[in-house]
Amino acid sequence: MTTASVSLGTSVSSQSRFMQLALAALLGVFVMGFVGFSHIDAVHNAAHDYRHSMAFPCH
Repeated sequence: MTTASVSLGTSVSSQSRFMQLALAALLGVFVMGFVGFSHIDAVHNAAHDYRHSMAFPCH
């Protein structure tokens, strides 16, 4: 039995990596800032159990 591997030869530029890091950081700030500290009941209730399971205080 033989297997063949194929290399696509793609590379990621440093600008692309920076953009990925920046967008991930922005998403993290949004999640922590909006969902973590939201006083909107619908948002609070949607994330309530998960926040407690991750030891994130919400009250």
